[in-house]
Amino acid sequence: MTPVYNVLIVEDELPAQANLKRALERRFESLRVIGLQSSVRGTLEWLRDKANHADIIFMDVELSDGMCFDIFTETEVRAKVVITTAYDNYAVRAFRINSIDYLLKPIDPAELEGAVERCIRALKAEEQSATPATQPIDIEALKSALTGGGEATYRKRFVVRFGDRLSVIETTQVAYFYAEDKSTHLVTNEGRRYILDQSLDQLSEELSPADFFRISRNCTVSIRAIAGISKHPSNRLKVNLIPKPDFEVFVSRSRTTDFMTWLEGK
Repeated sequence: MTPVYNVLIVEDELPAQANLKRALERRFESLRVIGLQSSVRGTLEWLRDKANHADIIFMDVELSDGMCFDIFTETEVRAKVVITTAYDNYAVRAFRINSIDYLLKPIDPAELEGAVERCIRALKAEEQSATPATQPIDIEALKSALTGGGEATYRKRFVVRFGDRLSVIETTQVAYFYAEDKSTHLVTNEGRRYILDQSLDQLSEELSPADFFRISRNCTVSIRAIAGISKHPSNRLKVNLIPKPDFEVFVSRSRTTDFMTWLEGK
């Protein structure tokens, strides 16, 4: 009888989360997805629940309320871990230490298969050993790989074009970003608007999670731009921003809890 291994997916982009779950369930009969989480807080709660057990964890680098290594500093993780990231700016090749593997987004089916095979091979080796591996993940090595050594660094400024002129916009001058008509717009504290080459997905990798939060698929806001929050008749949270945008700004229902935690600075 072929053993079945439990999988936890930690990914704050719900479409990416669903796509990975679908790919794993379609391609690997030996895997069973038993958990889906989108935040550091939710993942910690899931892992601390003794009723849950994951053999393999697929985990995005940056989550809605922090970076994935925050999970490892708060609880012991002995599952095989596959880090997923959209960019090679986290020295991802250094991830293959101890129980850590990595995949670059968008995830290539062949690369996914290779990562799964490595995890299963390691799990089987532990099962067959008289003394299964008990070494936890090296948190400091992971953190160093994620940050390139030392503290995490985030984008400090943008170079934007306005006509024939280039301007430098510090991130402290940014009120919010929004996506519209397949373009990403940067809005400054003074209400000036610029079009960026980066997508909101890319910006999620580059902006400090302490200062910016992606409240929906189409909008990322700065903590400094929030003037107030109210409850809409639809039971969604409406965010009032300064400068006022040309559209209403709502927090996605799936991100409401994480948004409130972020507001409180937790």
